[in-house]
Amino acid sequence: MKNKINTTGKTFIGHVVSDKMINTIAISLEYTSRHPKYQKIISKHKKIYSDNKLSAKIGDTVKVRETRPTSKLKRFTLVEIIKKAAPAL
Repeated sequence: MKNKINTTGKTFIGHVVSDKMINTIAISLEYTSRHPKYQKIISKHKKIYSDNKLSAKIGDTVKVRETRPTSKLKRFTLVEIIKKAAPAL
């Protein structure tokens, strides 16, 4: 039997905003939408929590995928680190 890789679930790209938890990172997803009454384009963001198997740091751009709930808050798993953050001086 072959190892089956779970490819179901939506994928999102966001920025890591916190890595202070053990094996968990907080990711900010930013998107734009149009105000229903005034039709102005506004930007919104949502914070999600994910497993940190690839050692992502604050400021990294990462790709995450939906999975089954792994804890009270975690519903996503880290797929890849797209862009590393610049090192602090």
